[in-house]
Amino acid sequence: MKKQPERPVLITDAARSQEDQLRSRQIRYVTMMGVRAGCLILGAVLISTEPPLLPLWLILCAAGMVFLPWAAVLIANDRPPKSKAHPDVPRPQPAPRAVTEHPDDPATHRTIDAEP
Repeated sequence: MKKQPERPVLITDAARSQEDQLRSRQIRYVTMMGVRAGCLILGAVLISTEPPLLPLWLILCAAGMVFLPWAAVLIANDRPPKSKAHPDVPRPQPAPRAVTEHPDDPATHRTIDAEP
């Protein structure tokens, strides 16, 4: 039996390319719309065969035909969440801490005189 080549090891934490993301979203969209078409065909077959509980099956098929296009568009337009490791927008820096010492206090400052 022929040994399958091993999958390459991921050595970076870089995000997937835009083309890969678009391709996977297109595949999900086409798959969901294919299921919608299947619901339409199944509804037509159910009407012609008149199985028991026909209204229930037709309601399920109609729900699939109405819900799937909405979900497919939402999923196809959804991009992966931004990674915390690679934010696009710089985070705001915290405000500098206030000085609690009094600058007029002579005990905290050392004075060096140049005259003897």
